[in-house]
Amino acid sequence: MSALVGLVAPALGAATTVDRLTFAIAASVIIIGAIGVVMSRNPVHSALMLVMTLFGVAVLFVAQQANFLAAVQVIVYAGAIVVLFLFVIMFLGVDREENIGEEPLRFQRPLAVVLVVLTAAGLLLVGVNTKWAVGARSVAGPAANQPGGDVAALGRSVFTTYLFPFEATAALLVIAVVGAVVLARRPRTHGSEGGPAPVAPPDMSDEALRAEGEEVAP
Repeated sequence: MSALVGLVAPALGAATTVDRLTFAIAASVIIIGAIGVVMSRNPVHSALMLVMTLFGVAVLFVAQQANFLAAVQVIVYAGAIVVLFLFVIMFLGVDREENIGEEPLRFQRPLAVVLVVLTAAGLLLVGVNTKWAVGARSVAGPAANQPGGDVAALGRSVFTTYLFPFEATAALLVIAVVGAVVLARRPRTHGSEGGPAPVAPPDMSDEALRAEGEEVAP
């Protein structure tokens, strides 16, 4: 972990002891939460682990002085989307432990282990033998020298330079919501178009029918 910070530090500036400690703790929380998401048998526990992962990412945003992104990470993702996940999980009634001992797909777990090992080895080799490409330091300019801070700089970039991608993303989200509503809509039952369905009369025995006939007869 410290070696990774040392590799990234030259590109991001000198890292102090507090920065290294914050990065190590937040990264550990993110990794533990991510492992808990895929290893928990209970879907509710997986959603709670996802909340822990998102809080760790928010801490990293704060460490990089991206306060607006940290607030969005907590309010939107951890506070709204995960709550929606929990609502759907509880609504579907799958808040129970799953039997992970059964293997629905053969060779799924060995293949996953091999892919994880290869991916981790590739990342380590890239980090040791090459330089990290961190991209531009800032796209909208340094937030410290702009009026309004990072929120105003981000707003100007979204509604000027990146207005078309922003609106296209919003349109796609609206289309996705409308499509989900249409697909989840239940078909109408017979009799629901012209009002409530007619109520069938209660079953009556032969004795009750004869008694009713005798009362009506003069």
